[in-house]
Amino acid sequence: MAFKSLTTRVIFISIILLVFGIGTFAFLNLRREQTQLINSARTSTDLLLQTIERSIYNSMRIGNTEDTQIILEMVGQDRNLLGVRIFHPHGMILKSSHPREVGRPIGYNDYQLFLNNRHEGVFNEPGLGEVLKMQKPIYNDAPCYPCHGRNIRIIGILDVNYSLVDTRQRIVEATKLFAFSTIAIILFLSASISLVMLKFVRKPLSLLMENMARVEQGDLSVRMKEKREDEMGRLIASFDSMVDKLDTAKKELEQYHFQQMERADRLASVGEMAAGIAHEIKNPLTGIAAAITIIKDDFEQDDPRTEIINEVLEQIKRLDKTVNDLLFFGKPTLPEPTLININGLVEKTLTFASQHKSGRNIEKKMEQEETLPPVFVDPKQIQQVFLNLILNALQAMPNGGVLTVRTELIGSGGKEWARVSIADTGPGIPAQLLPKIFTPFFTTKAQGTGLGLAICHKLVTQHGGEIKVSSEDGVGTVFTVDLPVSGVPE
Repeated sequence: MAFKSLTTRVIFISIILLVFGIGTFAFLNLRREQTQLINSARTSTDLLLQTIERSIYNSMRIGNTEDTQIILEMVGQDRNLLGVRIFHPHGMILKSSHPREVGRPIGYNDYQLFLNNRHEGVFNEPGLGEVLKMQKPIYNDAPCYPCHGRNIRIIGILDVNYSLVDTRQRIVEATKLFAFSTIAIILFLSASISLVMLKFVRKPLSLLMENMARVEQGDLSVRMKEKREDEMGRLIASFDSMVDKLDTAKKELEQYHFQQMERADRLASVGEMAAGIAHEIKNPLTGIAAAITIIKDDFEQDDPRTEIINEVLEQIKRLDKTVNDLLFFGKPTLPEPTLININGLVEKTLTFASQHKSGRNIEKKMEQEETLPPVFVDPKQIQQVFLNLILNALQAMPNGGVLTVRTELIGSGGKEWARVSIADTGPGIPAQLLPKIFTPFFTTKAQGTGLGLAICHKLVTQHGGEIKVSSEDGVGTVFTVDLPVSGVPE
């Protein structure tokens, strides 16, 4: 569990690297110290060997062998010298710092060292420990001929046994010192690194995590306000900046949401009121239309008052459409979906809309995708959408133009859509008005109610579809209706 913490992993890895680095350095230095101590013992023994050789050479040159024995006994008083001997190549001790050894065979290891033509070696002697043995042949020179003749090349071997017990003791002490120093340094550095990591990394990170949890729970009043110049300080400053921006965005969103709720409440009230007013207007309006029609029938066909009566009936018809739109927007009817051929519905709607007076000078194009699958919609409501969009497109081209209606299949896999595009070549819609185009009661027409596109949007949305608009000044406007063709809902 502890190793899931980043700080713990960093501390652990740092300690491992410290142990490896300092341990390696200490081991190399210890080996170097051990080698120097052994070399020092070897150098001292070699120097002693040469000194003894020079001392006994003069005595032996004049044939004074008693002085040679005295010299060996005097040198052998050093406690680290276990023995200084001169032995014959056949292995018999001729002179020794221990007189009782004279005439006895030389030790096995000493003689093997000579036989193997080696000048030095370290051996473990029972009861003595490690012993450095060094040998130097005594050659038969001209001053030695009177006593030894000319036929012998080596008249003896000078053998020195030097105890390495003190040297090994110093090596052990040095090893303990290095080990203690290494462990102390590692513990000190590990503790220092741990304290630094805990104070300057883990503590700020833990505090940051706690504050992030509070922010996640919705408390945007959290601020750390810690002034530091390092990376952690910059991270804390970024956190405070982020919370500031979130707090500002939350307040703006709450204000916007409140405005939208107020607007939605007003629209709901207006819708209910409009539906009530429309219902109260519709019945008298029907009576007025019937009365005006009866009056019209009493006039002669060439009576000039007939034209006025017709205009009154036209305005009553317009008011009736407005009342119907208000009733539908205030309380829309539920769709009655069925499988329909979208191409046939669009074609029939275009033919019907073409009879409108605003479409007489308009070139009409119909581009259909023949393999378009059927869609599951209410044909009356969707036809109302297409009729409204086509009439709007025709009215946008009072001086003539081209109306293009296109059907196509978009999407792939499990989600496919039947797309119907209605494009005109009118003056277009200004970019600043596009976001408001589907807002209820918004209109740019002198005689419009502003409910037509809002009703279209509601009808398409309740069928699970999407309606979009794109426009370019001087080029025209394209309304796009996407309806799902995923099949009949279960």
